[in-house]
Amino acid sequence: MKKKTRFPLLLAAGYALLLPSLWAADTVVEEIIARVNNEIITRTEYVRSRDQVKQDVQQQDAANAERIFTEKQRDVLRDLIDQQLLLQKGKDLGITGDTELIKRLDEMRKQMNLESMEDLEKAAEAQGASYEDFKQNLRNQIVTQRVIGQEVGQHLSLGKDEVKKFYDEHRAEMEQPEQVRLSEILIVPKMPAKPAPSADTKPEPPSEADTEAALAAAQAKAQDLLDQIHKGAKFADLAKKYSEGPSAKDGGDLSYFKRGTLSKELEDKVFAMKAGGVTDVIRTKQGYVILQATEHQTAGIPPLKEVEPRIQDALYMEKLQPALRAYLTTLREEAFIDIKGGYIDSGASTKQTKPVETTDKEANAKKLKKKKKLGVF
Repeated sequence: MKKKTRFPLLLAAGYALLLPSLWAADTVVEEIIARVNNEIITRTEYVRSRDQVKQDVQQQDAANAERIFTEKQRDVLRDLIDQQLLLQKGKDLGITGDTELIKRLDEMRKQMNLESMEDLEKAAEAQGASYEDFKQNLRNQIVTQRVIGQEVGQHLSLGKDEVKKFYDEHRAEMEQPEQVRLSEILIVPKMPAKPAPSADTKPEPPSEADTEAALAAAQAKAQDLLDQIHKGAKFADLAKKYSEGPSAKDGGDLSYFKRGTLSKELEDKVFAMKAGGVTDVIRTKQGYVILQATEHQTAGIPPLKEVEPRIQDALYMEKLQPALRAYLTTLREEAFIDIKGGYIDSGASTKQTKPVETTDKEANAKKLKKKKKLGVF
């Protein structure tokens, strides 16, 4: 039998002597600011979340951004701990979010009119985002939402008396002007341009015959889409696929219009329609358009039946926040959470416990003794 050489062991020992200097030169040690059971929260995560909060506040209310940010930044670590607790609970409940993740990514792909998931990945990376990080963040969002819905939301109850009381107390706030919510399908004529005779001259404008042909083709395409709608095709689906306006990605949605904000011709047409109604093909400066009234709100205070879903949502969110906070407090009390000095968890409970470090040290000591017996050192 060939005798084994000890050279590799000696070489490894030599490398071990060099490691401290190599680490000092090339390795950045991540600072851990919190431990939540077996998971950690790093300072990098904390700073990234804090910067995102600051950016969101500036976009929402620039005038009061500094004051609002000062208040909100106190909860940055709390929110990171909340997320870890919910993700860990999701794991315990067997919630992976895999199916919903695939569904949402595919919806994004369709909204962006991309052919494949590979195109979606390239689009994300073109904006400087890590596709894997993006997917993980979306997965985390799905899991936490599922946990909240299952563990908190489904235990909330809303009575008809509560809805009626809210309606009666907020009637004045619900008063609204007459307005219609519109969606569009816009078809723009493709005007041919003749090539320039030379590099020094401009291209010739399309002839009158070419212009008429382009307009006729656009009108025919719009009319074909209108016929499909009359036969049962969904307006939003056709808008996403064929509309050439900026609203295509949103299924053609243009939001709400009050009286006096549209041209007289369009206003007379759309305000005469009920919800779901569709206009004929209309010629505009941009091309040919088909409009749908997705909602038509009458002036005054809407009846309870019309606003009941919105009231239920408002009451649900009103009840959800304190219930969720109580649930997260319970999760904290059942967990082992350790916060580095100088950082504060604004959602901490007085009944929380910290990890017992001596247990880990004893376990490590046992492992070291065992390794020495095997002759590793």
